[in-house]
Formats: sequence, C-alpha cells, structure tokens
Amino acid sequence: MRAGSLERMEGFPHKGDVYRGALVTAFARISVGPGWRCADVGCGTGESTMALAALVGASGRVYAVDHAATACEVVAMSAVEVGTSQVVALVQAAEDLALPESVDLAFCRFLLMHVVEPLGVLRRMAAATRPGGYVIAQEPITTAGRVGGVPISMPDARQPDIGALLPRLAVECGCTLVAAWAEAPADAGPGPVASYLEELSGVDPGDDPIVLPVLVTVIARKRTPS
Repeated sequence: MRAGSLERMEGFPHKGDVYRGALVTAFARISVGPGWRCADVGCGTGESTMALAALVGASGRVYAVDHAATACEVVAMSAVEVGTSQVVALVQAAEDLALPESVDLAFCRFLLMHVVEPLGVLRRMAAATRPGGYVIAQEPITTAGRVGGVPISMPDARQPDIGALLPRLAVECGCTLVAAWAEAPADAGPGPVASYLEELSGVDPGDDPIVLPVLVTVIARKRTPS
C-alpha cells in the first residue's frame, strides 16, 4: 500500500485502535485503493467502513451493511459529517446479503462469531464479489485471551472461537486462500488494551496483565471461471 493510502486511513480508529494493525495489514496486502467497490458486512458503527472510504476515494464506493437500521443511520451520519459521498448504507442481514453490484472486496470483522451459520455468510460474501476479487474476514479466538492468566469467555457469542476455523471456511466458501495469520494486543495496567477490555466486558481489569483474544485474519480470492 502506498504511503498516501496509509495516510488516508489516519483518524479512523478501529476497536479502540488495539486491533488496528491487523486491519491496516489486511488492506495493504491487497492494495485497496481509489476506485474500488467494497462491502463492510456487519458494519456496526462504521469504523472499518470509514477506513475503506478513505482508501477508495470519491471514485470508489463502500456499502455499509448491517441488520440494524440504527447502525446504518450512524454510519450514514458519519459519512455526511466528513463529506464522504462514497458510502452507501444498506439495512440487510449478513445471511441475506444482496448488493446492487459486484464488489472488489467483501469484508467482515467480529461478525461471524455472532451468526448461526458462518459458512453461509461467507458464501454470500463470495457470491457478492467479482471473480478475482477478495473476501477478508477477521474473527477472534476468544478463549485464547487472558486476564491475569485466566481465559476470557464470551457467553453471548454463538461462535466465540470461530477464528480457529476461518482458513478452512475461506476455502469452503469457494475461494482460494491467499493469506492467514493471527495476532493479539497485550499489555498490563491502564492503557488502550485495558480500556478496550473494560468497554467490551464492563469489567475494569485493573493492573492485571492482559492478552486480548487472538484475532485471525484470512484473505481469500474468489476463483475465476476456468
């Protein structure tokens, strides 16, 4: 990714910046740039959407997709506030993904851990991507996280360790695996890692050493017809 592309991402935080490195690396690996059509599936409040919008520029387009209308409203308002016209908010469940056009990149982050059939969602994302385009998913292995040496649990998540299955699922959805890796921020005492964990769990970890859940990234490419 060109230096100018990285600069366009400045000012757009992602999960309190603690997992920012994985996001920047993923977009850099496939050189997301001006004119790209992208979809942020399960966009939430739109941090990743706005990062993509900064990369694709006015000549590109980013579809911010979420099942919650309130989330889409937040993303749309954020786009207006920064003068970004390339963001299109769509109220859709990931399981029913249907875009107005094929995209160069279908992206999701902390989404598959909450759905009933992750493979089905990845297949919808692959179907929405042009041949030769990319599917990127970033999901955690929650139980790999530690607070004071004790494993982290997330009982509300349907698939808390879905990250461990991502490489296989990327292939099963009809794509070719390009890259896969895992990383996790770690720290002790007050700081961004502790603040993120407190926001996520509602519990202040104090001075305990923290290893946040490992985030697995997969980059897959949709196969072209032979």
